Amino acid sequence: MNSGILVVAAQRELRRGLFDALDQAGYPQIHSARDVPHAAILLEGRPPLPPLQLIVVVLTGDEQQARHSCEQLRRLPGGADTPLIAVLAEEATLNPADLPMGVSDWLSASRIGSELVARWRGSQGGRRGPRQTAASADGAQEDYRYVFEEGDVEWLIADAETHRLLEVSPTVARHSRLHASQWEGLPLSQVLRFEGIPLARVLADADRGWYPCQRKSAQGVDTGQASVRHIRQGGRDALALMFRSDRADLRAEAALSLLSRIFASTSGVDAQVAAGRMLFDELGLDYLAVWSARRDGADAPTQLLQLWNGENPVWPPAQLQSSLQLVLGGKSILYRTDAKRLASIDPLLQQLDLTGFAGLPLHDERHTVLGAMLAGSHKGFGEMGIIEPVLRCAAARFAQMLELGRTREQGRAEGLVDALTGLPNRLLFNDRLDTIIREATRNGECFAVLFVDLDRFKAINDTYGHAAGDQVLRTVTQRLCGSIRASDTVARYAGDEFTIVLRHIVKNDDVLRVAEKIVQVMETPLYLDDGTELQVTTSMGLSFFPDDAGDAQTLLKHADEAMYAAKHLGRNNFQIYEVSPEYAQEHGMALKSRLRHAEGNGELRVVYQPQVNTGTEDIVGMEALVRWEHPELGMISPAVFIPLAEESGLIVSIGEWVMRTACRQAKEWEQRYGLRLRLGVNLSAVQLMEPQLLDTVTAVLRETGLDPTLLEMEITESISIKAAPNLVENLHALHKLGCHIAIDDFGTGAASLDYLRRLPADRIKIDQSFVRNIGVDPDDEAIVRATIEMAHRLNRTVVAEGVEIEQHLQFLRAHDCDELQGYLFCRPLQPISFDKLLAERQRLLEGRVAEPA
Repeated sequence: MNSGILVVAAQRELRRGLFDALDQAGYPQIHSARDVPHAAILLEGRPPLPPLQLIVVVLTGDEQQARHSCEQLRRLPGGADTPLIAVLAEEATLNPADLPMGVSDWLSASRIGSELVARWRGSQGGRRGPRQTAASADGAQEDYRYVFEEGDVEWLIADAETHRLLEVSPTVARHSRLHASQWEGLPLSQVLRFEGIPLARVLADADRGWYPCQRKSAQGVDTGQASVRHIRQGGRDALALMFRSDRADLRAEAALSLLSRIFASTSGVDAQVAAGRMLFDELGLDYLAVWSARRDGADAPTQLLQLWNGENPVWPPAQLQSSLQLVLGGKSILYRTDAKRLASIDPLLQQLDLTGFAGLPLHDERHTVLGAMLAGSHKGFGEMGIIEPVLRCAAARFAQMLELGRTREQGRAEGLVDALTGLPNRLLFNDRLDTIIREATRNGECFAVLFVDLDRFKAINDTYGHAAGDQVLRTVTQRLCGSIRASDTVARYAGDEFTIVLRHIVKNDDVLRVAEKIVQVMETPLYLDDGTELQVTTSMGLSFFPDDAGDAQTLLKHADEAMYAAKHLGRNNFQIYEVSPEYAQEHGMALKSRLRHAEGNGELRVVYQPQVNTGTEDIVGMEALVRWEHPELGMISPAVFIPLAEESGLIVSIGEWVMRTACRQAKEWEQRYGLRLRLGVNLSAVQLMEPQLLDTVTAVLRETGLDPTLLEMEITESISIKAAPNLVENLHALHKLGCHIAIDDFGTGAASLDYLRRLPADRIKIDQSFVRNIGVDPDDEAIVRATIEMAHRLNRTVVAEGVEIEQHLQFLRAHDCDELQGYLFCRPLQPISFDKLLAERQRLLEGRVAEPA
């Protein structure tokens, strides 16, 4: 009977990675747990036999914590004799040599996708990994050869006494280009040379540690790292050496590292040469060339880069290189070891005597051929599963550089690119910002605009001259571009002013981290060509789409205002735009007047923030929040306009509009997705005192068709029961109607216990000021714990607001908080974005149901 695999990992990303790797291997029964107690719950009630087939656990701590976790896992039902694979997280301080006995095998978290399945199959087949082999005491021959199939890892088996090779894995022969027979009997001293430690010491310790070394190959040596362990082979002691090459054409990690460095390089001629040199050296190429296709008025393509390992031959003209012409025509060419067949038709290959050869077109986004990349090797290419993706990604990068270069040339010609920095100028930036706003509106996306101004730049020009000022601007450009992602935009807006757009924002904290990074990067001293050291700082202002404005002009205006606020606060900092309470007080009458027409003018918006179950992290509810998009001031904070609405009595009509809009939307999602999500709507003190409140809510529910049990009224704890006539009566009437009642901002007022005693509250929402101090303030942690415990004793459920980091989640989960709300899961979303969230949830669930049992 197939009894399943147990996966235990505290981090959600690793847990999902493990589940996906095993699930894609076709195993249908995977139990995924956060920790051992959670695993015990999942396995509770299952029969003791048959045992689990495999346990995979992620270890994050030291040796003692690892031993404790493994002992707990062994006590689980069916876990006593189950093969156990340990995954070492990045933060683990545990050395693999110190893993507890009984651990079948281990791997790093970064290698889950490439190694886990191979090790799982070894465990599933009843074969033991190298660690178990070392522990064998019966002298029987152990089958270690299954590890020979594990991806790009090389294995060398040597006699423990003579230190001569007995056998090597096929991967060794393939990577070294030396036949397996050429390895047999070789002493290890001729095979491996360790750096900084004698070979005899490494073999004597056999502690599974990784040591830098060089391994023999047909080309001389390959650099990498090796690990040694004891095994039994043919009834005698042997040594198993595992070698991992640093060559990017042999090892996926090295290839990814190479690509990350290639894509991290900036644009321009120097960057092309640097990227080409990295590719040439780390793939062990003998030839590399990058060509630009023939442009209008040119007789032939232009060679942008050429690297060659050998004496310079007489290079044939481009028009005679048939392979180049094929690639420029859009055809890809890939020959791993038989490129010499092209020699009869291509004088280039005939002259260079290449065995491995690749030619790839350089395409732009419209799939137009911009140029060609040619690469070759005398010895042929290594692992094509690694080589081909690396070459294709490198070609994409060269195409990107080529297209950017042409765009800049065109931009300079058309006056759209700044000649000094190569950045988009004000005209091009404004055009891009308009395009980004259209896309964001269509997709429900959020983004941020940063207005960056150099502090006291005029003094640099006046003191050191304009040439020095130009150098400063170029350096600032490099630092800004190095602080953002490829999907973001930076422009030189004017003089010493720069603008940045940060796309695809999930939570505002992501933007704040980028802004903080820019401030820190700019604090690094800058040196002029004559050695003069300068300290150049920036003041920045931030505004958000759509929260602060829905058009480009207002977004830039608000970011500019926030930048000047940063200047007034001493420079060298950033500020977020907001309509200040002082502004609201000064212009209160004008705002109130405008607010009277906001609903009719379509300036009010309702956004929705999900509430999730703490255990499953699935969406169980949402809170409806109102936003005001002022036509001149942009988005005005509820903290500013809600008090104005309450003072003027407008809150009653606005509140009814919000309730009706949200109920209609909730009913639409219920019908579309079959979800009965609880909808939270805030009621102000003025609304709670309205004698007609019950009639209003009843009418809204009748009009929209929403079930009353799905509507939850949220009231803030700061409202005084005594000072608000009709409050208690209204809430009891709403509760009798079927609506739920939640006490919002719990813990911030002076009447917490009185509220719980006198009001029909179903739910308590812990204020975010306490939640955000989890891990910071022990007193606030104690308040959160006590609130949860008290609420549960009174049969109230608890929602924690302001959950923003994993530490908050772990603390609240450990103390049995029922539901969570905050930016860790999702920011407040426009209806179109919330709809996409629900559609994605449904798609994932349908995919899971459709999987074979």
